[in-house]
Amino acid sequence: MTDANTGRQDSAGGGRDDGGPGRTSVLLGGGLAAVLLAAIGATGGWLLAGDDGPGTDPLAVATATGASTGQVTAPRPSTAGTTPSAPRTAATATKGTGLTVPPVIGTDFLQARDLLRKQKLGWRLVFGTGTGRTVESTSPTVGTEVARGASVQLHVAGPAPAAEVPDVVGDDCSDAAADLIDEGLYPRYRSGRSGEVSRQEPAENGPARWNDEVSIWCGSAAPPSLPNQTPTP
Repeated sequence: MTDANTGRQDSAGGGRDDGGPGRTSVLLGGGLAAVLLAAIGATGGWLLAGDDGPGTDPLAVATATGASTGQVTAPRPSTAGTTPSAPRTAATATKGTGLTVPPVIGTDFLQARDLLRKQKLGWRLVFGTGTGRTVESTSPTVGTEVARGASVQLHVAGPAPAAEVPDVVGDDCSDAAADLIDEGLYPRYRSGRSGEVSRQEPAENGPARWNDEVSIWCGSAAPPSLPNQTPTP
């Protein structure tokens, strides 16, 4: 009789298939078991380390250890106890004085000077080469807003006229300076600015013009001695 194929196949090792799981099934089962064991082991690692599990942000841990993470977090500005201040502008920093250069064009320079003095403004006379005593222009210009105490230049058409030198010897130094300024002259202090005036140059009624200087010696310091004179026999 000829053997018939019963439809059963021996295993690769030559053994007989007894209806148990095949080699492929065994391999698949072993792989699943390994994956499950790995997952259990990983979960146990997080639990032992005291972490919260795979949801923990790894960047936060890296930042805490000082490692570079490539993530930049902007610091939060502290607002405790701070009050934002209003920005300062030119309009709020500077207040208008309401004081302007008065209309002095065409007036005598003495009148213009007196008007500036009444408004608590300083003055400086600049004489020209033309003729006359009238003010031709001012700097700053008429109508310009100025601060109290500011000086205004008065440009006079003609040259400086003659001035009268007052006698200030024996006066207090500050009073002597005021008298000289009233006459259009300027004091030049030779020995301090306090005490009585012991000497002046030029002397009373000496030659001078407006804006000239008059030297004065104030205080206890003795003025320069005059050259020794040999008495005649």
